[in-house]
Amino acid sequence: MYDTIIIGAGMSGLAAGIRLAHFGQRVCILERHTTIGGLNSFYRLRGRNYDVGLHAVTNYTPRGTKHGPLARLLRQLRFRWDEFDLSQQLGSAIAFPNVRLKFNNDIELLASEVATAFPQQKDNFQRLLGRIADYDDIDQAMFEVSAREVVAGEIDDPLLVEMLFCPLMWYGNAREHDMDWGQFCIMFRSIYLEGFARPIKGVRLILKKLVRRFRELGGELKLRCGVKEIRIDGETTPGVVLDDGTQLAGRRVLSSAGWPETLKLCNQPTTQQQTGQMSFVEAVCTLDCLPAELDHKETIVFFNDSDEFHWQRCNDLCDTRTGVVCSPNNFDYPESEIGSSALPEGVIRLTAIADHEGWQKLNADTYATEKQDWYDRLTASAVRFVPDFRPRVIETDMFTPSTVRRFTWKENGAVYGAPQKRLAGTTHLKNLFICGTDQGYVGIVGAIISGITVANRHLLTDDL
Repeated sequence: MYDTIIIGAGMSGLAAGIRLAHFGQRVCILERHTTIGGLNSFYRLRGRNYDVGLHAVTNYTPRGTKHGPLARLLRQLRFRWDEFDLSQQLGSAIAFPNVRLKFNNDIELLASEVATAFPQQKDNFQRLLGRIADYDDIDQAMFEVSAREVVAGEIDDPLLVEMLFCPLMWYGNAREHDMDWGQFCIMFRSIYLEGFARPIKGVRLILKKLVRRFRELGGELKLRCGVKEIRIDGETTPGVVLDDGTQLAGRRVLSSAGWPETLKLCNQPTTQQQTGQMSFVEAVCTLDCLPAELDHKETIVFFNDSDEFHWQRCNDLCDTRTGVVCSPNNFDYPESEIGSSALPEGVIRLTAIADHEGWQKLNADTYATEKQDWYDRLTASAVRFVPDFRPRVIETDMFTPSTVRRFTWKENGAVYGAPQKRLAGTTHLKNLFICGTDQGYVGIVGAIISGITVANRHLLTDDL
């Protein structure tokens, strides 16, 4: 009998496991895949290391900061600041056809850019900052208010509204067209008020430290061990059934699989509205030089090729009107690490919106052909906003919504999960809880905070 069974060895599941094991619980994390990480994992192909999903760690704050999500997770999981070995961004941009706004980990840069490009919005932008500072994270009713309506009430230039939404939607919005006001505030804080950073060794560094800490505390991690069913006995669950038929008993079950995915494990019906529609393709391009040698020094560029930002499931296999260009080389690493074995080559990552259903219908031959075609289209779209790196590409790899579905089992390959978030982390069963993307926090730091929050609120008590 386990105190807690956790479904999924992603960031949120691992964080929850550590938190519970710190207090002496017997915890087992079950992962169907052959490796850890979920939506933020890593792999090796043709002699090169690749991160899955990681552009940057959001919510960065400097060493010694006492407040904010990063400081909280370090304190709750008992890590030192330097154990994650984070280097902050050099600087990023929001690029629309006639306006480019720069930003970094100091909100004053973005404020000055807004004042220059949109002088009549200077005071309006400051009022918006005040609204965001006053937002209460735990108010579910206020969380679900239309962010577009709130922001439009403060900023009356439509182009600036679209530009501010662009990075926030790209890095954590499951809803089409609009955002929940609560999600907008969370993402605004994490990207504009705190900012981007990255460990030079990538996501594998964070994951390996989480797993090591969990096991040091006596936690059990079982890979290649998927959950087929969550058992139900009245209003509670006595445990889970594994893919091979084995039954495991637990006083509580915590699922990081996602809301609709968890309901399916309980043999509960789900609706289209409960399932996210936003999925992506991503191409990773290895260069024979560093991006800076091509005069590309920005960390991340969020681009859009018209004054209106379209955030919705596309009608074609991909939508290249908007996208993200990220270079993991363009962080402020110590000079001794530049060109090191951890990051020996130049890399450009390109992301675009994609249609899960369309990719799933392709046969193997057509799939390969379409990947190459859309790689060409995506790179052609991106180089309208960054220096043309295409002649310097020596290796590529590309994943699609089908890849996301195959390795994470996410419905529709929905990277950001269900449109409606479950802030309380509770379900229809008294001892079944959820954490991760569908609980309401996204990104690496957000996922870890989600696991900690749900563990503290529901799994470290005896109230069942």
